[in-house]
Amino acid sequence: MNTIKSFLLIILLSLPLIGFSAETININTADKETLISAIKGVGEKKAEAIIAYRETNGDFKSVDELSNIKGIDIGIIEKNRDNLTVE
Repeated sequence: MNTIKSFLLIILLSLPLIGFSAETININTADKETLISAIKGVGEKKAEAIIAYRETNGDFKSVDELSNIKGIDIGIIEKNRDNLTVE
């Protein structure tokens, strides 16, 4: 019985670590496939728009600048903020 309790305690204490295991991607260097797979709410068209935006305007200065792209609103940014970087 104590073994089961110990096992359950280890699992419960490990759960918060699972949330931090997602890979952080740099929106200034990520390719289309990476943008699609890493950013929830971004498909092929939005990924292409991200790449076109940075080719036209230069590197993103902040993750919030994604809101300048049609179809990417603050909800998508907030949902993905912890996994995105510009560095």
